[in-house]
Amino acid sequence: MTGNHQTLALLLFSAFVAVTLGITTWVSRHRHGSAEEFYAGGRLFSPMENGFAIAGDYMSAASFLGISGLIALFGYDGMLYSVGFLVAWLVVLFLVAELVRNCGRFTLADVVAARMSERPVRIAAGTSSVTVSVLYLVAQMVGAGSLVALLLGGTSQAAQSWTVIGVGALMVIYVSLGGMRATTWIQIVKAVLLLGGTVALTVLVLVRFHGDVDQLLLTAAERSGHGQSFLAPGLKYGGDWTARLDFISLGLALVLGTAGLPHILSRFYTVPTARAARRSVVWSIGLIGGFYLMTIVLGFGAAAIVGPETVRGSNAAGNTAVPLLALDLGGGADSTGGTVLFAIVAAVAFATILAVVAGITLASSASVAHDLYASLRRRRARPRSEVAVARTAAVGIGVIAIALGLLARDLNVAFLVGLAFAVAASANLPVLLYSLFWRGFTTRGAVWSVYGGLIPAMALVLLSPVVSGSPESLFPGVDFQYFPLQNPGLVSIPLGFVAGWLGTVTSAEVADEAKHAETEVRSLTGAGAV
Repeated sequence: MTGNHQTLALLLFSAFVAVTLGITTWVSRHRHGSAEEFYAGGRLFSPMENGFAIAGDYMSAASFLGISGLIALFGYDGMLYSVGFLVAWLVVLFLVAELVRNCGRFTLADVVAARMSERPVRIAAGTSSVTVSVLYLVAQMVGAGSLVALLLGGTSQAAQSWTVIGVGALMVIYVSLGGMRATTWIQIVKAVLLLGGTVALTVLVLVRFHGDVDQLLLTAAERSGHGQSFLAPGLKYGGDWTARLDFISLGLALVLGTAGLPHILSRFYTVPTARAARRSVVWSIGLIGGFYLMTIVLGFGAAAIVGPETVRGSNAAGNTAVPLLALDLGGGADSTGGTVLFAIVAAVAFATILAVVAGITLASSASVAHDLYASLRRRRARPRSEVAVARTAAVGIGVIAIALGLLARDLNVAFLVGLAFAVAASANLPVLLYSLFWRGFTTRGAVWSVYGGLIPAMALVLLSPVVSGSPESLFPGVDFQYFPLQNPGLVSIPLGFVAGWLGTVTSAEVADEAKHAETEVRSLTGAGAV
């Protein structure tokens, strides 16, 4: 890219960083240091504010960069991500949002531990939450690296590495200084910017084709080199039985995984009531639904206007399709319009990454402090010492995410998020649903449910083509690929549910019916909710 692109994009991004650091500094001066303030922002946000923040948390680099790139490269099959990410919110709305808000305080483990033996359940749920969060963070780091590589000419590995380190450092600052309140306002600002940028690009794509969507799709199919098969299922997931099973596995992970994501569940605690939590989800579904419809237009627009070969040449995984589309829509590489539009998109994508990593880091550091640290201490941790541990944990999680982000920089970000969703659906969703709806569920069932989904999911990822055995793997030079699917959800999600059932029926512990009745009343009515 030219110097103008670089300078303008970096100036816009610097302005966003300055504004968000200003918000964080302001919040840090007005905080009270309580656990409720740090983890839940004092529960002071309105449904609309929280809805925008949830949308900001959910519409990640995987959505903005990865999904559009997959649609540009694989057409119809890339749309699975858009559909799966959106449909997942119906599960959240009808099964999870209100009940989780009524039953918990800060984390997933609060809901499960309400009627179980606390220590083993908190350790299991905390371990699972941190694992899911780190996987999700890696995807955002890879998105940041891809964007800067494009911005600086596509060849600078050092620039990619320093970007990943810089994003990691900023997220640690946001979380450790500002807590949930600063993170929420950063997400609201980012959601407005991202939706504004996506609407502008969508309008420009439709204007280019005079509002004729048929012409857009036909042009995309023609330029793809695959003809009409670009607009039909099977280009990525229809080749053989393995690809078809991968398709089902990915669909399951996307639809069921959202309800088990720690950073999404933690957002329901930032509003004062369960009714506000439900209204937050309604707001977020409207915003997220509109956004994912627009990513479909942007993906096919990139295929039609930029061309899959150009997208693949810039980034093999397709992560740079939207910035390249913006450059072309603005008038090309040497035009002022192209420079401005490219810079705006790059800055919005950076803002997206920063806001999402802040939310995920906060949720995972809360799990470390509120669940793991508090459980492993003999005495109950004081709220202030717990918050101090959470701030320290944010640094450690940042370091791990940076290291893994540097390792996985050539993988598609939407694909990486699919893995995080599979682990969340395998380890977190079964224990959450059993705790809320099964009267006879026991402590052993809860622990087995978490580990019975988490361990197989992680083991299958390690033994899959993602890690070894193919040119696109993390370690292409070695081959210990024994599991053929790229996404483990098809196997690991049922295992999580089966392990929870098996642990319960083999347990000598008698389920506490009084506690279940109390939890049921609390979850459905809000009586006694924090």
